[in-house]
Amino acid sequence: MHKPDVTGFYDPRTGSIQYVVADPATGKCAIIDPVLDFDEKSGSTATRNVDAILDHIAAKGLTVEWILDTHPHADHFSAARYLKAKTGAPTAIGEHVKGVQRIWKEIYNWPDFACDGSQWDRLFADGETFQIGELKAHVMHSPGHTLASISYVIGDAAFIHDTLFMPDSGSARADFPGGSAADLWRSIQAILALPDETRLFTGHDYCPGGREARWESTVAEQKATNPHVAGKSEADFVGLREARDRTLPMPKLILYALQVNVRGGELPVAEDNGRRYLKIPLDALPGSVWG
Repeated sequence: MHKPDVTGFYDPRTGSIQYVVADPATGKCAIIDPVLDFDEKSGSTATRNVDAILDHIAAKGLTVEWILDTHPHADHFSAARYLKAKTGAPTAIGEHVKGVQRIWKEIYNWPDFACDGSQWDRLFADGETFQIGELKAHVMHSPGHTLASISYVIGDAAFIHDTLFMPDSGSARADFPGGSAADLWRSIQAILALPDETRLFTGHDYCPGGREARWESTVAEQKATNPHVAGKSEADFVGLREARDRTLPMPKLILYALQVNVRGGELPVAEDNGRRYLKIPLDALPGSVWG
């Protein structure tokens, strides 16, 4: 099995990990879950995260073949559209993004919004395959955190986004619109059915206890030591996940980020004064914990 070179780029503002996944034989690569910088206090956007990724790609002499999203994120803006403009590489996400778009179309009251996934160049189905250079990759539909979430299995590595975190951090929340703790359990079980030596790369790390950020584990480590799955039944998991989720406030950027991310990372169109505006619906997430 081919072994991709994987470089993680940690964004401490959001706890997100962005990845460059490269085929050492051809120098072709994919970028997974890139972050467009956003400061909600000033409304400022920036490209520091992705420019660092582009600098790395240039320094290594790599060629970008894909810009891949695992799902529409709730805690940061996707930089997929910016990277497409910079590299010309196609963007992709899972085909169930159309369901997420329908949910948020109603929340944002966008009657003319196209919920067809056309904001990306490619929509992947469960089990679909593609190439990064000579690396073989396939897609696993991994719903639960969102109904559109997918994992990318590339050679001996799997990019599992918001399913499992590092073994000392458990699993991801499943209470966003369209989320399901039971679906998340089934997705996790499919990931843990991969070979024990499979390298797992998670989408977030929140540095519990003040440790350094980490994002790589293995199937064997997760099965043996992650307290949300080791020795747990589906009922155990669903109970603890739902109880935990009831205590969590919504991510501070969710209402900002989804209106960008269901558009494939496209910022709102500039108005007649040349300025772009975000639209924040009030009382759109009833029952949310106040943070």
